[in-house]
Amino acid sequence: MTKATELLHIEGLSAGYGEAVVLHDIALRLNEGETLALLGRNGTGKTTLMDTLVGVTTQHGGRITLGGVALHHMAPHERAAAGIGWVPQERNIFKSLTVHENLTAVACEARHSQHRPWTPARVYELFPRLAERQDNLGTQLSGGEQQMLAVGRALVLNPRLLLLDEPLEGLAPIIVEELLRAIARITREEGLSAIIVEQHPQAILKISHQAVVLDHGTVVHSGSAHALLAQTELLDHLLGVARVD
Repeated sequence: MTKATELLHIEGLSAGYGEAVVLHDIALRLNEGETLALLGRNGTGKTTLMDTLVGVTTQHGGRITLGGVALHHMAPHERAAAGIGWVPQERNIFKSLTVHENLTAVACEARHSQHRPWTPARVYELFPRLAERQDNLGTQLSGGEQQMLAVGRALVLNPRLLLLDEPLEGLAPIIVEELLRAIARITREEGLSAIIVEQHPQAILKISHQAVVLDHGTVVHSGSAHALLAQTELLDHLLGVARVD
């Protein structure tokens, strides 16, 4: 059996915004080809952790390494070059550019991955809706199409680690299913490592290897995603879901 290769290592991480510390002593590890479901109630620090990985918060302590390279001294654009692809909650597509221009404006050669490189053509294969709308401006896309474009734009950076912050939020069920299939293909079939934040965890836990739950900026649970999915009462307790008997 091939030994797993560690990709992301976080140890003793404290971070926040300015002097306000949101995350306290965070520790987690992620191997190449694994997906981690990052769960927790609203305001528990999930987005702050994602923001810290991409370098837009203040890191007060601890260490983050990607492929053995320390990230704390890197600016956000340097972290992107080091292999982090980010899809924020706001999507942040270029709405004045066409779908195709959004993809070609940021596309990079694969520098880190041994997998087949992601190109605009491959994104169109993954999301046929975008192929049909490649000459449309960002303002002419539905919310679901904008989310597909945000994912595609992160993929053409050819990252080692893909960060998805609530990718299914506010989308119609048919679009949610389409995105879930695409995410499963990207991670399970293509082997791209990912961290996925999601308020509705069941669908994400099914396609993840690990699960980490945050509460008040600390890790309160870490383990197998499938094991947590099978423990309904524990999952509800960790996420603060009230059960009706």
